[in-house]
Amino acid sequence: MAWNIVIAGGGFAGANAARELEKQLPRQSSRLILVNDVNFLLYTPLLPEAAAGTLEPRHVVTPLRDILHRTNLRLGVVDGHDRDSRSVTVRSHTGETDQIAYDHLILAPGSISRFLPVPGLTEHAVGFKSLADAIYLRNHVIETLEMANATEDSSLRDELLTYMFVGGGYAGLEALAELQDFAADAMQHYPKARLHGMRWILVEAADRVLPEIDRELADYAVAELTSRGIDVKMGTTLEEVTATSARISNGEEIPTRTVVWTAGVAPHPALRNLAVPLDERGKVIVDSRLAVEGMEGVWALGDAAAVPNPAGGVCPPTAQHAVRQAPVVANNVAAAIGIGHSREFTYEGGAAFVNLGRYKAVGKIGDRKFSGFKAWWLARSYHMSQIPGLPRKIRAVIDWTASLPFSRDLSEVGSIGRPGVLSPDRYARGGSHRPVEGELPAAGRDRDQAGKDSGSEDS
Repeated sequence: MAWNIVIAGGGFAGANAARELEKQLPRQSSRLILVNDVNFLLYTPLLPEAAAGTLEPRHVVTPLRDILHRTNLRLGVVDGHDRDSRSVTVRSHTGETDQIAYDHLILAPGSISRFLPVPGLTEHAVGFKSLADAIYLRNHVIETLEMANATEDSSLRDELLTYMFVGGGYAGLEALAELQDFAADAMQHYPKARLHGMRWILVEAADRVLPEIDRELADYAVAELTSRGIDVKMGTTLEEVTATSARISNGEEIPTRTVVWTAGVAPHPALRNLAVPLDERGKVIVDSRLAVEGMEGVWALGDAAAVPNPAGGVCPPTAQHAVRQAPVVANNVAAAIGIGHSREFTYEGGAAFVNLGRYKAVGKIGDRKFSGFKAWWLARSYHMSQIPGLPRKIRAVIDWTASLPFSRDLSEVGSIGRPGVLSPDRYARGGSHRPVEGELPAAGRDRDQAGKDSGSEDS
């Protein structure tokens, strides 16, 4: 008998679960199927460096077919579930659906950006969760610098050279620090924009940033950001976003055309279409073995699961925890089939790093805390050990090494992946996709197109 094992999601949790199952289950007695919306694993901790141009975007992704050797990859989303017939519905990008029977179902669809009902948020802000977001932001920053350098309108320059990030977690701080570093380096090529000056703002609703790490390290991170001229606003929320401004809870209306939303994550909404128990946050309820409560042969892990944390509460939605949960769920699926013994998830996070731009970071390993260059070097070394696949490790090292003596590339490559319109009018306008001065493309429109080009990925 061949056991059908379906894995929903190809991020850190799902891809690593599949890799472990390939090691533990005999080829003849198991059939592994992984369903994911893209054919690659995104190494999200390096996404800010891809946005800042330190790493080539393709070098922060690993093709799933490179690391999975006998798992069948299906592009699509699991958005239906029949617990009685033990089958799931897979919907492809073209809208076609297919029913796949399973003996064991592993749910690891990851998370999406957490949205709040802020007026104008979905129309005028951009997230920072996918490769498409990173590519868009880099191009957008370059475009604002180009336009600010070309215009003589001081108020327009205020809008173009003000960049707001909302959310003081890992994603927000790392993206802000890397992109601010990138823009500061780029400014030497834009004399008019340099004379006007940039404004970078971090808005955080709580009274501190980085709740996942020690207060001392979080305070160091804030001190590092403020020393670079970044305006950190604690206890402040975003109230409204327009095409040219953002209003925050202290009543200030800030002229800006760049609002980056990094205020947390939420479980993948596809879980609501499945016949599994969810908690109040929308996460799948599991026990310490990662088995779904009250359902035989169904498991969940990663950002989408409320996994009991040995340190108390539930595990945070980090790649570090997802990677450690993967071998546990693989072990327990194998045990349910009759290979080995079941075990519980017992990992407690002992290391954490937050990159703050080139040569700067904060972090801890166990009880030891690090900051500055040493933390940056340790963070690089840690990520090097975790990037899946030797070719990607080598390419990342080459990128990092090449970035040391050379300045950053300022090419605005927003048109890559977007075919031009077949019209002579296009060439009459010079063949450019760039809007006229004072007008930027809508964030949502560009990101929708970029998403078609590069897909999205979560852990």
